Parts: sequence; structure tokens; C-alpha cells
Amino acid sequence: MAKTGGKGLSLARRLYTSRTLGLALGLMCVSAAMYPLNPAPWVWVVMLFNAIVWPHLAYQWARRATLPYHAEHRNLLVDAFLGGVWVAAMQFNPLPSATTISMMAMNNVAIGGLRFLLAGTVAQILGVGVGLLIFTPTFIPHTSPLQLYACLPLLCLYPLALGWICFRQAITLGRQKRELLALSRTDSLTGLLNHGAWKDQLEVEFQRCQRQNQGGAIALIDIDHFKTINDTYGHVAGDIVLRQLSKMLKQNLRAADVAGRYGGDEFCVILPDLPLNSAAAAMDALRDRFATLGYEQNPALKVSLSIGLAAFNPAHTDATLWLNDADQALYEAKTTGRNRVICCSDGKPRHELLDSV
Repeated sequence: MAKTGGKGLSLARRLYTSRTLGLALGLMCVSAAMYPLNPAPWVWVVMLFNAIVWPHLAYQWARRATLPYHAEHRNLLVDAFLGGVWVAAMQFNPLPSATTISMMAMNNVAIGGLRFLLAGTVAQILGVGVGLLIFTPTFIPHTSPLQLYACLPLLCLYPLALGWICFRQAITLGRQKRELLALSRTDSLTGLLNHGAWKDQLEVEFQRCQRQNQGGAIALIDIDHFKTINDTYGHVAGDIVLRQLSKMLKQNLRAADVAGRYGGDEFCVILPDLPLNSAAAAMDALRDRFATLGYEQNPALKVSLSIGLAAFNPAHTDATLWLNDADQALYEAKTTGRNRVICCSDGKPRHELLDSV
């Protein structure tokens, strides 16, 4: 309900601007067509009400409605209906009538597509019918030069204004789409890539390594005894540890490296074009810095990392196999004492950089 209301208010604000401009310009067009017909004073009053008062009344009506989006669609049908009435009142003068009908049709298409165009057309036809009953017009087959010039501002300025509004809306929608895409790929707690987005990047890196015949490494990082941290110090402390590790990854990795949260207390890093020994040294430096990190809220809290590293293997046919190598190395690090970096090459965990402290 709140989402629909926000969307409706946004639509009402956009249409308030276009309706105010369009009806003000339309007043010039309709007045020039009506003046030679010498209409009754009440017709001029209704015309001024439609052009000057109605835009503000329609906006307030939509803004205060329970469902502003639906209220604004109703207002657009009222616009179409009144437009049909004025077409009949103008004695079907060709250019003013065509201008009125086409501008409203353009507005309806921009707001609701073909379906709303059809609904607006029905409302216009009903308006024409009511106008026929009120004014009993006779067809005027020509448009005077004055009436032509009076139509030009509406023909030129209103499409420009509507196009600008649509352009601004497209810009807003594009920005929101990018923001939603970023949110869908980002872990909310750490700000790193989430599991799915990181695996997508792993597939891209695997394909690049195969295509360019270049190496690289990936790392799986596990916070040792993280469940104990949560149970002993609370989940708030656990969240702080996770955020600290993500912050450390952002600060210490290269610009080309890609870090993500694999899930729970596990993190993952892609290290493009980095030999295994260099990758191991970088991960060991990370492990060392993280182990010496102090926590003001809980000075007794001690943390450490187990890290499994795997080099790109040209024999692998799938990125999942590369990830499995890193997973095996991580398993080896966790089962042989933790707080260490284990490297895997040729599919076997075989290189231990640091023993547990």
C-alpha cells in the first residue's frame, strides 16, 4: 500500500506540472476558437475554471486520496472528458479540435500506454456527446489564422514539456534500477559482493584465465570459532568482527581483487594475475593483521583466520573445480590447527604457509 501511495504521489506531482501548463496553453487555443461563436458568460466561467482552477483541484484530490495512483488516473479521464466537451463547443473547428484531441492522446499514451489511450478515447467520446447536447454545434470547416497561431504554443511547448518530464522519469528509473542491481549483488552487513555475485565474478575470471592462458588465485577465508564468538560475546560482537574483516579486505586488497562474503563467517577473494606464492603472502599478511586486531567493546575477544588458497589450474574444465580446490585447502587449514594459510596446487593441499600460533 505504501509503495503504491508513493508511486501515485510521484505521478500526481509530475502531472500537476504538465496539466497546469497544458491547460493554460489549451485556454489560448480554445478561447480563440470560441470567441467568434459569442458563447454565454457561463461558458467563459467554466472555461477559466477548467484551465486555472482544475489543475490545482485535481492535484489536491489525488494527494489526499487513499490511492493517489488510481485517483490520478480518474483525473486524466476527467481531462479527456472535458476535452471532448470543448471539441463540441468549438463546433469541431479542425485545428483547435485536432490539437486538443492529439495532445490529450499523447498524454494518455505517455501515462498508461495503449490501454489507457483507449480509456481516454472513450471518455473523450462521452464528452463530445455531452457537448453535442449542451451546445448543439454545427461543423465549422475552416480555421482562421488567429486560431492557428493560438494553437501553436500548445503544439510546440506542451510536447516539449511532456518529453522533458518523461526524460526525467527515465533518468530516475535508470538510477533506481542501478541501485536495485547493486543491492541485489551486495551483502547488506559487510558491503562486499554476496555469494551469487561473487560466483558470477569467479566464472568471469575463470573464463579469462582460460582465454588468455594466465594464472591467478582464489582464497576462501573462515573466521575461526565464529559460533563461539557469537555465543560468548553476542551477535552484535559477531557482526562487528564480520564488518572489521570486510573493512580490512577493502583496505588491503588490490583494486583488481574481488572480495565477497561467501556465507556466514566465510569470505572469498579473487586474486587475478597473482602467483600462488604472492597470493599466499598477501593472505598471510591479512591473517596476521586480523589476529592482532583489538576490540574496544570486548578486550578479551581474540580472533584468527583459516585461509585456503588455490591457483588456477588449466586442466580444470569448470570454475567450480577451482573453487573446490580452495575449499579443500580451507578444510585442511581448519583440521590441522586453524590460524594458518594452506595452498592448493594441482588439486592437492600441499603448501602450509604458517602454523597456528
